[in-house]
Amino acid sequence: MSTPDAATAPPAESGEYTHRQILTIITGLMMGMFLGALDQTIVSTAIRTISDDLHGLSVQAWVTTAYLITSTIATPIYGRLGDLYGRKKLFMFAISVFIAGSALCSFATSMYMLAAFRAVQGIGAGGLFTLVLAIIGDIVSPRERARYTGYFMATFGTSSVLGPVIGGFFASHAVILGLTGWRWVFLVNVPIGIAALFVVYRTLHVHHERREARIDWWGAVTLVVALVPLLTVAEQGRDWGWASGRAMVCYVIGAIGLGAFYAAERRMSEHAMIPLRMFSIRPVAVGIAANVITGMALFGGIMVLPLYMQIVHGASPMRSGFLMLPMVVGMMSASIVSGQVISRTGRIRGFPIFGSALAAVALLFLSRIGADTALTLVMLLMLLLGYGLGNCMQPLLLILQSAVPPRDIGVATASATFFRQIGGTIGVAIFLSILFGQVGGHIGSALETESRTPAFQQSLQHPVTPLDHQFAQSFQGGHGTFLSQVTDDSSFIQKLSPVLAHPFKVGFAEAMDTVFLFAGLVGVLAFLTLLLMPKVELRSTSASAAVRSEAAPTAPVTDQV
Repeated sequence: MSTPDAATAPPAESGEYTHRQILTIITGLMMGMFLGALDQTIVSTAIRTISDDLHGLSVQAWVTTAYLITSTIATPIYGRLGDLYGRKKLFMFAISVFIAGSALCSFATSMYMLAAFRAVQGIGAGGLFTLVLAIIGDIVSPRERARYTGYFMATFGTSSVLGPVIGGFFASHAVILGLTGWRWVFLVNVPIGIAALFVVYRTLHVHHERREARIDWWGAVTLVVALVPLLTVAEQGRDWGWASGRAMVCYVIGAIGLGAFYAAERRMSEHAMIPLRMFSIRPVAVGIAANVITGMALFGGIMVLPLYMQIVHGASPMRSGFLMLPMVVGMMSASIVSGQVISRTGRIRGFPIFGSALAAVALLFLSRIGADTALTLVMLLMLLLGYGLGNCMQPLLLILQSAVPPRDIGVATASATFFRQIGGTIGVAIFLSILFGQVGGHIGSALETESRTPAFQQSLQHPVTPLDHQFAQSFQGGHGTFLSQVTDDSSFIQKLSPVLAHPFKVGFAEAMDTVFLFAGLVGVLAFLTLLLMPKVELRSTSASAAVRSEAAPTAPVTDQV
């Protein structure tokens, strides 16, 4: 009878893993996480080129919406199934679906086809982050788990920087190896995914106590009914109008779905996809509320920063990716430092409180930047923002995983990811509406002010480029053409002479300041919410070992041979 390799098999008696074994397992997990994290940034950089090539600029939002809907809905489903039936095969299934979806996306011939294939890709992506974090919860105790967060933050940070660079490279080439350049944005996932599958198959040996349970089909169905219309209106509401007929229909269907989901979960009790009893645990209730709120600040605030770099400072998508590096460094360093301190002391409550306060301060200071603010100052504030968020994300997850029974660690992990995604979706929808609702008025005011300056008048009278000449003619007629164009395509700002472009940059900067102000206030709300967090005792054993110890007294006694 063959035995597993010593570097990868768990010790049979204790159920715990050595540092070497954990690092071996983490290798496969990081490759899976890298897949999902890279895809988020690489596609966003190339989407404009893709929609131009497929003649579907007006429907490009559906490509994002389809992926968002399926990945969000799949997240809690993966969490629950992982708790019941084990995570290795489920993780390999998620990677396989993601690979298949990526390959299909690379052969799309229309934006609607691409949106459908992105939905398939999202089904796989929903399991990548959730299962990675839950598997770590299985093999490492919460107190020791903090030591390894730096590896995952490094993976996340590397993908955040590489994504825009790789996406910009592929999008800028018409043909690569006989295929349209942008198609490699999706094809690049295939070899990485296959390598991840191989590594996971070889290294991931996690013991699981299978539990028979009823599958919460009604919970899954009602969750789909609730989230699809609400996520759709969150993504499309700015174009439809938040009070339009289509939006109101989505609100009503979503509300009915939420009510039905609550009823289904209450009826299923212990077998529910998201057991309602978890919300009676105070650390879980506070942690989930904090995840929603920090998700709003995180995704809403971060979404604006690349726009600020590209529109106000004229950075290319590739350069803006590098300019985001200070925030990534802040998140990574905070995770490493907090992880080491938590591992040595077992104290965790203060980290998300401090992190939310620091993130709120950074966002409020960012609300004071302008079109002429030095990039050095902006990047320093980004470093502080990243450091604050780095103290929130992983400690909150550790608190949730420690507060629930070991058998529910997958549900807790999925809930943290799920509610943070929901908060992020709400934040992006609100903050984009604020941005584009404010930008026209701010640009109009800036044009009114700067048009009186001698330099602006000189540029109008002596235009340098054809676009300057077109703008000068439009300005005499009330500059309405450029104001209506700026929310659809802001690239013309970089083609204007600096003097004529400046009021547009001022208008965008001032509108973004309003977004940062609201994000900062959301950060203050997160801080106040986290003050309600009680002291949490981190478990000294892994979830897998804890489940075994729970099962041991009820197990039949057999002779050892």
